[in-house]
Amino acid sequence: MEKVILITGATDGIGFETAQMLVKQNHYVIIHGRSSEKVNAVLDKLKTLTPSAKVDSIVADLSDLSSVKQMIKEINDRIEPLDVLINNAGVYTTSITKGSGNLDVRFLVNTIAPYMLSKAVLPKLKPKGRIVNLSSAAQAAVNLSALEGTLSLNDSDAYAQSKLALTMWSRALGLQQNETGPVVVSVNPKSFLGSKMVKEAYGMNGGDLSLGADILVRAALSDEFSNARGLYYDNDIEHFAQPHSDALNDEKVKQVIAKIEEIIDYVMRIQLDI
Repeated sequence: MEKVILITGATDGIGFETAQMLVKQNHYVIIHGRSSEKVNAVLDKLKTLTPSAKVDSIVADLSDLSSVKQMIKEINDRIEPLDVLINNAGVYTTSITKGSGNLDVRFLVNTIAPYMLSKAVLPKLKPKGRIVNLSSAAQAAVNLSALEGTLSLNDSDAYAQSKLALTMWSRALGLQQNETGPVVVSVNPKSFLGSKMVKEAYGMNGGDLSLGADILVRAALSDEFSNARGLYYDNDIEHFAQPHSDALNDEKVKQVIAKIEEIIDYVMRIQLDI
């Protein structure tokens, strides 16, 4: 049965590999990227995979929350109800470390934008829908000052903290859905795969991207993830696993989510000059 699937950060790396797999399986795939030129080039490639390819696109800069807001409006206005949202977009190394609200780009793209997007599309998800969040084996305790942009971190610390923060709210949102809402699951697709991000961060080619894409397709569609609300899947060990202990600490999770919501509200007010 055809599923409607939106993938963020789908112009290269694991996102693009995942999009190819899903298009070949005859699903309706909406790819997201921040460059119209790249997005259009990827659309053209995907259309050549099968005569029946059904693809669409959306352009937004996830380091700019006003752009995320516009993306949400566009999804609501022109995209049909979703079966799956895959929050794949991620940043590790960047020459521009600050985004909207003077926030760290890693927290914006890896944590805050996907939270904002996920909360907004919940009503748009079909029954038995899923939200798949790209986590990482790299998880470190979240410093709320770093999250709100008042403390600067190096690349590895910012990335690891942003991925734990993502895993924390994924678990909370998944558990909130109880037995009736969509599945929200976080997934470490496998460490050191050959993505652009890994090459730039570590100067290495990395492993086969299809390993990461395969687990994302499974998380999006397979029965093994049908009851994975709030769980964390570690593809390094190819099994559901315990995330960092802070993701299981309800009080710390509440603090992180409260800070994310405070940040979104603050940045939106600044941009609207309220």
